Amino acid sequence: MLLFNLTLIAIIQGLTEFLPVSSSAHLILLHHFSKLPDQGQTIDIAVHFGTLLAVITYFWKDTKHIWFGLAKLLTGKVYTNDSFIALCLIVATIPAMVFGLAIKLLGYDILMRDNILLIGITMIVFGVFLWWSDNRNKQTQKFGDITWSLKNSFKIGCWQALALIPGTSRSGITISASRLLGYSREHAVKISMLLSIPVIIAASALSIMENYLNGSKFEFEVILITLIFSYTAAYLAIAVMLRFLKSFGFLPYIIYRILLGIGLILWTII
Repeated sequence: MLLFNLTLIAIIQGLTEFLPVSSSAHLILLHHFSKLPDQGQTIDIAVHFGTLLAVITYFWKDTKHIWFGLAKLLTGKVYTNDSFIALCLIVATIPAMVFGLAIKLLGYDILMRDNILLIGITMIVFGVFLWWSDNRNKQTQKFGDITWSLKNSFKIGCWQALALIPGTSRSGITISASRLLGYSREHAVKISMLLSIPVIIAASALSIMENYLNGSKFEFEVILITLIFSYTAAYLAIAVMLRFLKSFGFLPYIIYRILLGIGLILWTII
């Protein structure tokens, strides 16, 4: 694959992974309208690993506690704060894993992937849902730190499972769910970012296993280039989103989603 194609895919994935605009939809649209060849599982692994490193490094103060908590959790120490946060993240990931497996076994993932009309509809529907959930309740939880609970984690996880439908946006739906549960905008975004860690790890592990079973070769240079560009784009996207959150909220992304959705629907029916 050409260097330009790799760079383009990595940047699009990095920029849209954490913004509430659906990274999967943008990659589908890129391939559909540009006729670029599918990037393959190796590139998928690299771009996801790049975005994973971006969220880990940006939120290092939080993520280091997650790793410590996971280590404690594996030794049976569930009642420390770190291990409880790790447990909450695992609980929130289970619904998406179950739903994703069901979709893959039934073959619906392929059917949804190439449905541009579906992407247009979900862009609008979940864009409006983000606006509604963000403005529904002005009384938000005001904590110095995020208050985690298994109940809320599971609820957000169930909403997160819908992100397997192209155009929904994992970031957007988890932010919407968090806002409905009363978390502030800043906390909702951070929750969404931290929830991406186990999801990306699970998706990357599945891709690595499929890559190995298919006998695909890893090209170190290709992986390194893709990883660097996706990491840089994702890190900048997180920084910009958090910087302008208080000034603009989610309105720019909502407007973008609706306009893109209308455009895709018109394109499919005209």
